[in-house]
Amino acid sequence: MAARWPPLAGKTNTVGKASSQKQSRREMIEKMQREQSRSDRRRTILIVVCAIVAGLAIIAYPAIKLVQDSKTKNQALTDFGVAASAASCEAITNDEAGGTQDHRPDGEKILYSVSPPSSGPHYAVWAPFDKKFYTPSDRPPVENLVHNLEHGYTILWYRDTLPKDQIDQIEKISKSKLPDSSVGKFIAAPFKESEGKPWPDGKNLAFAHWSSPDASQKSFGHRQFCGSVSGDALKQFMEKYPAADAQEPNAG
Repeated sequence: MAARWPPLAGKTNTVGKASSQKQSRREMIEKMQREQSRSDRRRTILIVVCAIVAGLAIIAYPAIKLVQDSKTKNQALTDFGVAASAASCEAITNDEAGGTQDHRPDGEKILYSVSPPSSGPHYAVWAPFDKKFYTPSDRPPVENLVHNLEHGYTILWYRDTLPKDQIDQIEKISKSKLPDSSVGKFIAAPFKESEGKPWPDGKNLAFAHWSSPDASQKSFGHRQFCGSVSGDALKQFMEKYPAADAQEPNAG
């Protein structure tokens, strides 16, 4: 009878060890795949949530802006800025006016005798009558805006270096309830230091109006400098110089 050899223990252990390592690697790979899948799902959910939030913000902003503008439209000028007595306003200047219907070619740089201008030659086209507030990025040339003065507008010129919170107040003023005598003829626009003679120290905005009571009286441009934003001061200026008191009040 043939002899039986004992089992090869070392070989069996090696095979078992290799099988165990293979199983461990498979489990590790499967674990990594599961974690990667969870990470991908989280990333996808985050992207979707961010997209929804951004979409809602895009939709909500115009609606919020519309509500704010509607509220501002019903507010009086005096609701914005400081009282006239606290605005550090100077006395109104009366500048000899000229330049009625003196239309110059677009692009020609006009040097005005006062800064900001309250009358003078101007471009043939005026700034849109339905826009009441400008920033440094969208403001038309000064020469277009002077044409608006000829039609009875009051312009609030403000330094383009004013802090944003004060510019925001000016924008609200432009959308608020203006005096009836203005018939809506108002524009707020920035003025650069390089565009004219220096303003008085500490004065950050100026009201301007070009008046002509009647053909028998001399025409004047009126300016008033103030240190602080004041809807109250603006209201007093606009009531003193209504839109009808202009070179060509019936235009626009």
